[in-house]
Amino acid sequence: MASDSEPPINASSANDHASQGQSQRLRSLFKDADYSTHPENWDTLWKESFTPWDRGGPSQALDEVLSLHRELFPNAQSSADDWDKPRHKALVAGCGRGHDVLLLSAHGYDVYGLDSSPTSLEEAKKNEKRVAEEDAEGKWKEVYAPRRKLGVTTKGRVMWVTGDFFEDDWVNDSGYGKVKNGFDLIFDYTFFCALPPEARPQYAKRTSDLLNPDGGRLVCLEWPLDKDSSTGGPPWGVSGDLYLAHLGHPGQELPCDDKGRVMNGSADTTPGALKRLARIQPTCTHKAGCDGQGNVIDRVSVWSHQ
Repeated sequence: MASDSEPPINASSANDHASQGQSQRLRSLFKDADYSTHPENWDTLWKESFTPWDRGGPSQALDEVLSLHRELFPNAQSSADDWDKPRHKALVAGCGRGHDVLLLSAHGYDVYGLDSSPTSLEEAKKNEKRVAEEDAEGKWKEVYAPRRKLGVTTKGRVMWVTGDFFEDDWVNDSGYGKVKNGFDLIFDYTFFCALPPEARPQYAKRTSDLLNPDGGRLVCLEWPLDKDSSTGGPPWGVSGDLYLAHLGHPGQELPCDDKGRVMNGSADTTPGALKRLARIQPTCTHKAGCDGQGNVIDRVSVWSHQ
């Protein structure tokens, strides 16, 4: 089921994820830019319809893990008997057009699609409407249908929220109020890899704070695993060890070498540390997560509080 092996760094394969021009545009826009300017930069790209990270549909890898590895998700909506209870809540930060938000709704979660870009959420609402119209015509079939085989008979609610992941205002403005127990599921695909390395400790701390300590799960679709992080970003190259280091030491500054690899990470965890429960090689994923021969490079890791 799980695989901790890392794919080889392959510059040509990594460059296939976006054209050279797209990669250069992203790097030039964010290089040396203060992190406080990043939200505005992302919104500018959305306004220009420059969205090479958008996959055009939900993550098959996420759907596969939620469907085939139910034992990893104790808070999943699983039977008709659950529907008289409050629904479990999920968060997708940097949700873009919201493909994965709609997928998690089909799995029964009330889902919060969060993005700092108002323009991206306008696109997400258009996408939600388009999917509903096309679904009625049978185009999407089972993609966004409630997962009845898993006991999910009704979709969860979808809430689109504009805000900064690292601030609390969006939590209070979203209708969720204070995060009493945290989110039952947080999904990360193109958010962690879009952050500059200096923001990773803060990301790990914030994720830990937002995750329900009682059965909450963080699901990371690790991408791009075949890109050398020293080539810059976004997207920045990642690795399984990078997730382990930061999520095991939330909020802690970790020394890295010139390749962006964490050096001599402490074996001792810090308060709020997350534990990796599984690291799975899915059978299918987005094209960007495969090599030139179509082999899956992506990994999906599932995390909980210690």
